[in-house]
Amino acid sequence: MKFVDEARIQVAAGKGGQGVVSFRREKYIPKGGPDGGDGGRGGSVWLLGDSGLNTLADFRHARHFKARNGEPGAGRERSGKSAPDIEIRVPLGTVVRAGETQELIGEIVEPEQRLLVARGGEGGRGNIHFKSSVNRTPRQSTPGTAGETRELALELRVLADVGLLGFPNAGKSTLISAVSAARPKIADYPFTTLHPNLGVVSLEPGRSFVIADIPGIIEGAAGGAGLGIRFLKHLKRTRLLLHLVDIAPMDQSDPAEQVQTLAQELTDFDQALAERERWLVLTKTDQLAPDQVKDRCAEIIDRLEWSAPWFAISAVARSGLDSLLGQIMTRLEAQAKEFAGKPEEVPSTEAPGDEH
Repeated sequence: MKFVDEARIQVAAGKGGQGVVSFRREKYIPKGGPDGGDGGRGGSVWLLGDSGLNTLADFRHARHFKARNGEPGAGRERSGKSAPDIEIRVPLGTVVRAGETQELIGEIVEPEQRLLVARGGEGGRGNIHFKSSVNRTPRQSTPGTAGETRELALELRVLADVGLLGFPNAGKSTLISAVSAARPKIADYPFTTLHPNLGVVSLEPGRSFVIADIPGIIEGAAGGAGLGIRFLKHLKRTRLLLHLVDIAPMDQSDPAEQVQTLAQELTDFDQALAERERWLVLTKTDQLAPDQVKDRCAEIIDRLEWSAPWFAISAVARSGLDSLLGQIMTRLEAQAKEFAGKPEEVPSTEAPGDEH
């Protein structure tokens, strides 16, 4: 299925039913008085979180959603039937904004979470409500109010604890396939990954985290070049970024310069994302001899003056993965304690120490 992370839909709630004018008419009761009932409430429109969905692809064809109107009232003080609400299922991580103003309406982040996006109209009042000492036979009622109609802009941001960041062919897809059950397409040419992939890394019962691989970023991405900038927003929900760089690129490019270039792209895109905790992962160490790996790592770290944790790994040879995954799990658990009770806050402080 094609990955779709943005969609626009139209939603319309139902109108409230008309209140009615009616008078009691029974044998031997010539002046029964008013008995017009109220109209029913119009149906509302809700978004519902569905953990079984992972794209907004369903909205490529179904873009208009309308709830039914409430039924009018009736005599004998009978209220009209309210219309049922309708629920539109969306994937977890969906951000909902008003289509014209881009005002944030809400976010769907939990399974079965409901978000009201269009409220149904209230039913009109029947003439029974207008009876008074000076008006024994009221002939007025009120119509139901209109339901809300609005255009919505939906944006999907994948939910993951850890985000993989890097230039094309940095080894992100290979890493996520090595540590989880995710099976992204892997090839020896740029832009193998065309949409985000999620994988669950399970170290032991009760200790697991979700990792996200996004398409590779290129220089100038913040200005619209390449594929990755479209997906950088998916990293906004992550708690930790892994910045992957090929330790021995085939095109002879400079790994240290690549790290600096990508860091600048993050800053240009979103300063808060650039300040997110970011660890450096030097990949494809199997391409060099052990002594060369040590010297190359030292050179890169010294040139970058890197102070955050860093790791040297080979996903193909499964070298260095246990240390990397263990340190990630420990850090995420520490963050969970540090930010307990603050689910909306994403930590951005650097992790202590120089793990490698």
